[in-house]
Amino acid sequence: MKIMIGSMLALGLLVAAPGLLQAMPHEKDLPGAEGGAVYQYITETNSYEQWALWPGKGRFYPGTEPHGALLTTHVNETALEALKNGQKPPEGSIIVKENYTPAKELAAVTVMYKKTGYNPQAGDYFWLKYAPDGKIQAEGKVDSCIKCHGAAKGNDFLYTNDGKK
Repeated sequence: MKIMIGSMLALGLLVAAPGLLQAMPHEKDLPGAEGGAVYQYITETNSYEQWALWPGKGRFYPGTEPHGALLTTHVNETALEALKNGQKPPEGSIIVKENYTPAKELAAVTVMYKKTGYNPQAGDYFWLKYAPDGKIQAEGKVDSCIKCHGAAKGNDFLYTNDGKK
């Protein structure tokens, strides 16, 4: 009887699985290196607000300019696994930093998206900054982002990466 129930459960999962798999966003379905596509992906297709926080960081940790007085950093599963293993984030990694004022008001959202071949001189990161209303303020090979994060070039352009490999 137990074997029969288990078999029926397995069969039910197999029948339901294709629909479940299609409904869930897959990181293989990542956007191209284009601001609107990245914005749509992280806000609608695979909401970054559902992702894990940067390992060892909570919400509203102290930040520095130009990002803001307080920060909250989310990472997708690809980035999270690499960071937990002390590795550099691989292609497909997305890091989303919410930039807050001292009064905890969202001022902007900044994104680093690893796209192999996009910009090897800057860690292959596509950079994006948008306002709380979703208006894109900067995207692509953003000079100010690259210059600042270039100081952390040996750490994959990341200031808070403890992996350092």
